[in-house]
Amino acid sequence: MKFFTLLLLLGAIVYGESTLKIATYNVENLFDLQRSGHEYKEYIPNTPSQWNRRTYAIKLKNIARVIKDINADIIVLQEIESLQALKDLRYKLKQENLYYQYYKIANQKNTTIKVAILSKIPFVYTREVFVTSSYRYRNILEVKLKIGTQDLYMFVNHWKSKSGPESQRIVSAKALRKRIQAIGFDKNIILLGDFNSDYEEYKRFQRKRKLNDTNGYTGINDVLHTKNKHTKKSLYNLWYDTNKENRYSYIYRGKKEAMDNIIVSPALLTNPQLHYKKNSIRAFDKGYLFKGKYPYRWKTSRGKIRKHKGKGYSDHLPVIAEFVVKANTI
Repeated sequence: MKFFTLLLLLGAIVYGESTLKIATYNVENLFDLQRSGHEYKEYIPNTPSQWNRRTYAIKLKNIARVIKDINADIIVLQEIESLQALKDLRYKLKQENLYYQYYKIANQKNTTIKVAILSKIPFVYTREVFVTSSYRYRNILEVKLKIGTQDLYMFVNHWKSKSGPESQRIVSAKALRKRIQAIGFDKNIILLGDFNSDYEEYKRFQRKRKLNDTNGYTGINDVLHTKNKHTKKSLYNLWYDTNKENRYSYIYRGKKEAMDNIIVSPALLTNPQLHYKKNSIRAFDKGYLFKGKYPYRWKTSRGKIRKHKGKGYSDHLPVIAEFVVKANTI
């Protein structure tokens, strides 16, 4: 029975293989309707900002539409306020006939927004990687799964935004790399989420000097070793596996950037039992996710009191990658 159950979870077998679809999505501030004291001002419920039952229901419906259309086996999320918000989203998805039995949010630190995961596949364990005790840094969510005989480790990230300099993102990168070293670079490891860093951040520093307080040293490229060089302790950013014009999940002032990344250990490029499916990395860029040339972000009015309009999705696009699972591993 377990054999057939897992086959259904992973999709139809084709020539002895199945496909595991994994996605990451920054949903742009999914807050619940409970007052915790940590909300952004415009998300304090039932105030003149109009974050209320009606606008919350629209936000849930819109984000659920995107997740349903992706239909990933595992999707990780950023900017979820609370376990309640995650449960409400999960319930909305269930109403839309997409059921994620397994879920977790990194809630051991009361940061305003957090990372989370929804999965059709059970967890072996979940834990949080504490970056520092400061509320400036969000915890990283670590999840271990069993895909047949193969262990798979996933790390869900949301690094400091570019309102702060690169030294702040390096703090998160170092905590993450330390944990990867403890597990071993020979293991099946996926790092994903909103790194607030382009896949070639070190090149962008040449044009964005105000963020560069580290003499050109970056968290994503230098600490994680993702400069498209293959060594036993380097990691591979899957954006390199698609055409350059397609490498984006965010648009800032008309410029495409890949703030959301999926990065893998060398094992997931060569493991015959579980490996990345070539040319499968992509942004989920359906037309309804755009307003003009930009992602159709969740809309609030400008002014002294920002009011929710009940329109839009997120300022980020989801990113998807697929992995090949050999049937004889199940």
